[in-house]
Amino acid sequence: MTEVNPSADGEAIKALIATELHDYDPDAGNLRAVGQVRPMSARWHRLVLAEFRASLIEPEETEVLFCGGAVQRCWSVTRSNGAYRVVWVPSAGVFSLVVDSRFGLVDIGVHGDAVAVFGSIH
Repeated sequence: MTEVNPSADGEAIKALIATELHDYDPDAGNLRAVGQVRPMSARWHRLVLAEFRASLIEPEETEVLFCGGAVQRCWSVTRSNGAYRVVWVPSAGVFSLVVDSRFGLVDIGVHGDAVAVFGSIH
């Protein structure tokens, strides 16, 4: 994963996502492993990429509740699908899948690059 300053602003986060999308080309055979199952088809990867692009928003600061009750400043990078969204966690330098709850956004322990995190719910 590309290094991003932990206090990165929205522009730096958008640049990180743009680089990730540029490097992820299922038609060129750049497929990613998904969990510990057999590889998904290029069609599946194209669908996830299209849905990811459609869900992207301008990065906006938000608070996320983590294990142990710690609340951290993060950046939402996708709109909610009604249950989940992807956020950038500056303190860890990774993206995270969070759940929308009555307590606010809650980290559920799915971390990595933006597309992989987003694809984990597909």
